[in-house]
Amino acid sequence: MQKGTIFALILGAIPFITLVFALPLVNRVEPVILGLPFLLFWILSWVVLTPFILLAAYYCEKKFNIPKEGEEE
Repeated sequence: MQKGTIFALILGAIPFITLVFALPLVNRVEPVILGLPFLLFWILSWVVLTPFILLAAYYCEKKFNIPKEGEEE
């Protein structure tokens, strides 16, 4: 597997890990942030951050895995 692919997979796994495996660690009502319980704020913030992380994974994949001659991008 190429270097860029590994970095992209690691970046893509971050939102999954934080939304699935970290939920029991942040499952609390207090503190209230922006009027939302902490758990709801946690989920909402990761939903907003996920596209940016996946964009970084895309650019990482594109930068490190340059197509060879004769291949399409």
